[in-house]
This record gives sequence, structure tokens and C-alpha cells, in this order.
Amino acid sequence: MDTPVTLPKNLDTNGTPFSDALTNEGPSLAELSFEHPILAVFLRHSGCTFCREALSDISHHRRSIEATGVKIALIHMSSPSSFSIFARGYNLDDVLAVSDPDRRHYRALGLRRGNLAQLCGWNVWLRGAQSFFGHGLGRIEGDGKQMPGVFLLYKGEILKRYIHATAGDRPDYIAICKTNL
Repeated sequence: MDTPVTLPKNLDTNGTPFSDALTNEGPSLAELSFEHPILAVFLRHSGCTFCREALSDISHHRRSIEATGVKIALIHMSSPSSFSIFARGYNLDDVLAVSDPDRRHYRALGLRRGNLAQLCGWNVWLRGAQSFFGHGLGRIEGDGKQMPGVFLLYKGEILKRYIHATAGDRPDYIAICKTNL
């Protein structure tokens, strides 16, 4: 697994991409980050086997993640209602969620659209074959080329980030959450 990169970056609650990232519970991720750390997981489209694998991993490790004091937020490109149904399949329909169909928050944090090698390279195909049998594929809802990423946000500051080099990368969510707050 790749090691997350630490990126100290001061953010205020008015100028950060997280300030207008309104959650399904109402407050923005920036506001909530002053109450507790937020693991902001930017997902690929819901039909992607790697997106499904990510939700499975997060669901499987949810107790360990939350035991670190971190609250999980899933940023997606689907409609809120569609994503809630999708997340329910992974017992994650009760976590924070941010709908970003225009990918504004993705772009603001430097998450780009993938190129051919990042989306369909040989190593991605090999990982996809492993993931497919456990997670399958579905209908693309969102930008099929959008790359994912993970950010640990606390008190308006990005403490860590994990930027996927390929669609098939598999972050260690617990390691990202373990930091000195």
C-alpha cells in the first residue's frame, strides 16, 4: 500500500473548498472539522469496482477509523438519494456525504481526470480482476475518468492527503487517520 503524503495547509472556513462542501447533515465539512477530524474520501463513480472496494474497505474498518476520533465523509458525484441507496449496501448510509456532480470540490483539491494508463493500465487491469470478483461493476453515475483521493481535515487544516496514482490504488484508511492531532 502507498504511504499517505503529509501536506500541512492552513485553511480558513470561508476560503477552503470544504467551506461550501455541505453535508447531508447540513453543516459544511469545514465547520465540522472544528468539532472532530474528518476523513474526506473522494470516490470515483458508483459503477467502478474500485469505488465499491473502497466502500467495502471503509465499512470493514469503520470501527477502527472511528476509534481514532475521526468522522468519515464520502464525497461523490451521484445525486444524494441515489448515493444513499448505494451506500446502504455497504452499511454506510449514515455517514456524512457530500454530493458533487460538477466535481468542483474534486478540482479544487487537485483531483484530476485520469489518463489511459491511470484508468486502464496493465496494473489497473490486474487489480481490477482481483476487485471485480468481490465487488462487481455497475452503472456509471458521474465522470468515469475522475480520479479519487483521501484527505484528513482537522480544524480547517489538511493534515494528510492520499492522491491516487491509478484508479486501482488502495489506500490504508487507518494509517491516514493515525496522526498527532
